Amino acid sequence: MLSKKIEEAINAQINAELWSAYLYMSMAAYCHAKGNPGMGKWFEVQFQEEQDHAKVFFNYIISRGGNVTLTPIKAVPTTWDSILDVFESTLAHERSVTGLINKLFALTTAENDYATQSMLKWFIDEQVEEEETAQTIIDNLKMIKDNGYGLYMLDKELGARSYTQAAPLAGK
Repeated sequence: MLSKKIEEAINAQINAELWSAYLYMSMAAYCHAKGNPGMGKWFEVQFQEEQDHAKVFFNYIISRGGNVTLTPIKAVPTTWDSILDVFESTLAHERSVTGLINKLFALTTAENDYATQSMLKWFIDEQVEEEETAQTIIDNLKMIKDNGYGLYMLDKELGARSYTQAAPLAGK
């Protein structure tokens, strides 16, 4: 059984994951509108991943006998200054999500909730990967600068990404 504090914190994380999904769909729309369909697709995959993350937390609360409480999702940005700005915003957002996951893990440590700590370890590893991926794309964009062919090739590369359901418990 989950403590009330942990149940509330995981419910807040569900909302944060759904907000992230909404943010990434907005970023996808921006990329498509700017003529970068591959980058748009990359963000659509991000959208799907964030939905799965929310579902993992949802399923976890249910499996531990808790109550899921869904709250309204705040509005997300809809415009950026450039494609580089979109990915820099992505990295900043992923760093904030890392902070949320770390804070949740710290709470489980204080509450001696080892089962929830075990579940969160996957998310901790996932966040390292998310930050690294965003940083790599930023590095590529900075190297490319305004080279149209380079941007075209990066767009093609990112568009080849396919969705793989990797989150634990996502299929429940």
